[in-house]
Amino acid sequence: MLKEMFAEIGEDCYIEPPLHANMAGAYVHFGKNVYANFNLTLVDDGHIYVGDYTMIGPNVTIATAGHPILPELREKGYQYNMEVHIGKNCWLGSGVVVLPGVTIGDNVVVGAGSIVTKDLPSNVVAVGNPCRVLREMNERDKEYYFKDRKIDYSEIV
Repeated sequence: MLKEMFAEIGEDCYIEPPLHANMAGAYVHFGKNVYANFNLTLVDDGHIYVGDYTMIGPNVTIATAGHPILPELREKGYQYNMEVHIGKNCWLGSGVVVLPGVTIGDNVVVGAGSIVTKDLPSNVVAVGNPCRVLREMNERDKEYYFKDRKIDYSEIV
């Protein structure tokens, strides 16, 4: 069904229902192995590009549409649409909102509840409202997967 709905969808993508999309995904481009948890909202009035192996947490909104600040323009139904680009190997935590025109680089982790209003470079952890770079990925990330829990590389296939 996703192959019929989306502009592009790579192999082994999975979206937990429910999925909400303005244009039924007609302007959504997912790479391969993209996983989206439940309640994904895609305001796909413009194109949304999501790279391979990206994970999207529950209750995430990716919006391409916005409206002018000037009330007279909103009264006339004015709207703008700006593409959103999300790189490969990203993780958008629960409740993240990505606003129109944003580009998120490769290997980015966006913390839960963040509102991404500006572009994020590759290889960073970013959090907050508005979302900002907290730190670059580093050597500690290669040793620990969560707080003080070490990665056991012998168990990774």
